[in-house]
Amino acid sequence: AGARGGSALAPLGIGLGIFVITGAIVDLVERSGVARVPFRTALHRTRGLPRSVWGTAFAHAGLGIALLGIVCETTWNSELISTLRPGDVRNLAGYEIKFDGMTQRQGPNFTEVVSTFIVSEEGRQLSVMTPSKRSFATRGMSTTEAALMTRGVSQLYVSLGDTTADGGLAVRIYHKPLVLLIWFGPVLMAFGGLLSLSDRRLRVGAPRPARAARALQPAE
Repeated sequence: AGARGGSALAPLGIGLGIFVITGAIVDLVERSGVARVPFRTALHRTRGLPRSVWGTAFAHAGLGIALLGIVCETTWNSELISTLRPGDVRNLAGYEIKFDGMTQRQGPNFTEVVSTFIVSEEGRQLSVMTPSKRSFATRGMSTTEAALMTRGVSQLYVSLGDTTADGGLAVRIYHKPLVLLIWFGPVLMAFGGLLSLSDRRLRVGAPRPARAARALQPAE
C-alpha cells in the first residue's frame, strides 16, 4: 500500500518561504548599491557591510529555507508498506526498490538478520541499503536498525517489520523530500544570530574602570 500527502496550503507556504529568502537577498543588493554603482564599487561596499546586516540576512534566509523544508516534507512525503519476498520490486517517489534477500550473522551478544535492498532510478543503481533486526537472547528483546539513503537534501528510509509464515518480510519505506532543509535552516539562523552578536556596534560593554590615581609622592 502507498500513501502520499497533499495540501492546498502548500503553494502559500512555499511562496512565503521564497518571499523571505528573496527579501534577504534584495536587502543585501540594495545596501551594496549594485544597481547604481560599478560592480567593483558594489563589491567593495558588500564586503564592508556590518556584520549585523549579514547576520540579519542569514537569519531571514534560514527561516525561509526551514519553511520550505517543512512544507515540502509534510506535503509530499511518501510512504510504502508492503510484504516482500526476495526478488520483489516496489516503486516509490521515482525509485525502484528491489528486495535482494536476507543474511544472518552473529554479533558479540546478538543475532542479526540483515536484509539487502537495491535502490535504482531509471535503471541506474544508486545505493544498496541494508536494514537489519537484532535479537538479544540474554535480554529477550529485539531491535530494528533502519537504513538511510541521503540524496541531495532528501532522504529515503527502509525499516523492517516481522517475517510472515510463507517467507515474506514486512517492510516500511519512507521518502522525505527536502527534509534536510528543516535542519539546515535553523543552523543558518543560529549562524546569523552569532554573526550579529559579533558586531562590535551592537555590544553593550561595561565601562572601563577608571585608572587608579597615581600614588602621592612623600613630602620632601
